[in-house]
Amino acid sequence: MEHFDIATVAERSGDFRRVLWTGKHTQLVIMTIPPGGEIGEEVHEGIDQILSFVSGTGEARVGGETKPVEPGDLVVVPAGTKHNFVNTGPNPLVLYTVYGPPDHAPGAVHRTKEEADAAEESGEDEPPTS
Repeated sequence: MEHFDIATVAERSGDFRRVLWTGKHTQLVIMTIPPGGEIGEEVHEGIDQILSFVSGTGEARVGGETKPVEPGDLVVVPAGTKHNFVNTGPNPLVLYTVYGPPDHAPGAVHRTKEEADAAEESGEDEPPTS
C-alpha cells in the first residue's frame, strides 16, 4: 500500500515537479510553482489531468477560460485541452496532480521548470510504455 499525507508531502517539497507514484493507469505528481512562475501552456493528448491546490494563489487557464485557484480547489483538464496554471500570489503555488495515464518518468524529480523542460525535450522524462 502507498499512503501519503498529500498536503504535508506537497508543502515540504520545494521542487517544481516530483513524481510520487506511478501505476499502470495513473500517476501522482506534486508541483511547486514559484511566485510569478507558471507550468507553461501545454496540451496532453490522450491524458486526463486532475489538479488539487494545497497552498498559494493562482490562475487556472483551461480551454480558453481563466479562473482563480486557491487551497482546496480542484481543476479537471480533459485530454486534448490547452491549459496553463500561473502563480499570481507572493508565495509558492503548491498542488498535486493525477495524470491518467502517466505523463512523466517514474520517480522523476525536477527542481526547476527549466530542468523539467530540458528533461522533456531530451526525452529523459518519458512515461512508462507498459
